[in-house]
Amino acid sequence: MVLIPVLSQQDPLLSHYMYNTLSYNPGIAGTSGSICATAITRKQWVGFSGSPSTTLFNISAPVSLLKIKSGIGLIIESDNIGFDKDINLSAVYSYLIDIGQGKLGVGIYAGMLNKTLDPVWVIPSGDTHTPASGDPLIPENKESYVAFDAGLGVYYKADKYYASLSVTHINQPVIKFSEGLPYISRHFYLTAGYNLQLPNPSLELLPSVFAVSDGKVAQFTVSSILRYNKKVWGGVSYRVGDALIGLAGVELFNGIRIGYAYDFPMTDIRKSTSGSHEFMVNYCFDMNLGKSPMKYKSVRFL
Repeated sequence: MVLIPVLSQQDPLLSHYMYNTLSYNPGIAGTSGSICATAITRKQWVGFSGSPSTTLFNISAPVSLLKIKSGIGLIIESDNIGFDKDINLSAVYSYLIDIGQGKLGVGIYAGMLNKTLDPVWVIPSGDTHTPASGDPLIPENKESYVAFDAGLGVYYKADKYYASLSVTHINQPVIKFSEGLPYISRHFYLTAGYNLQLPNPSLELLPSVFAVSDGKVAQFTVSSILRYNKKVWGGVSYRVGDALIGLAGVELFNGIRIGYAYDFPMTDIRKSTSGSHEFMVNYCFDMNLGKSPMKYKSVRFL
């Protein structure tokens, strides 16, 4: 038997990163000037038993605390893969500063991370296989542990562009399963995008880049989305060394945005899966008028 070391990231990776910044950067809270809510569900590698499945909801709003421009938010995330079932619940606060023609948000999130292992071990017959009980670092029965989790982020947006830098799990929460002491690694995020007005006034090109690393593995994604009349969009992303992604979406008359992404694997895993599916719903509304504002020029600032 040959043992092969495998490195993997512990945060879920979503194709709608440009519409879901709050989940990995608390600095964005309140920067849009509206209450914004986003829900995403993702089923990865359809056809694999125990494949990753992610569902999340987040909401943010601008507030004035003691006459200080701020943003607040809430993140709820469920991520399941194999025996591992994780729930993340976090509160968000950001301090907002007007800089030049744009706005800077410096934010923090804090909450709890609940990790549950519910293993079902299948041990082949014979004397050559060791049952789970033979390794003190492998839980044999269902175990659950809750740990404090926190992160930081800065986010800047102007009329035509945005840039974001953040770190999640900054305290590297320790999860005490059985006799082992695994921890959640810090994850570093960098993303930026631009709004390019094309000669046709109804068309805009929205290129963006996204990078994430846990200090061991780095993942890069480049995207280009074409938007028509600020209501309908479609585009492609390339997650380097992993997948080619198609994205499409529409904003309904009531201001609700609906998006879909399909990941086509570029590695050998494509032989065993039909791909990954991801659905996104977003709604932003003005606190005073109760309807989606018209002054925002790009759906990427959510």
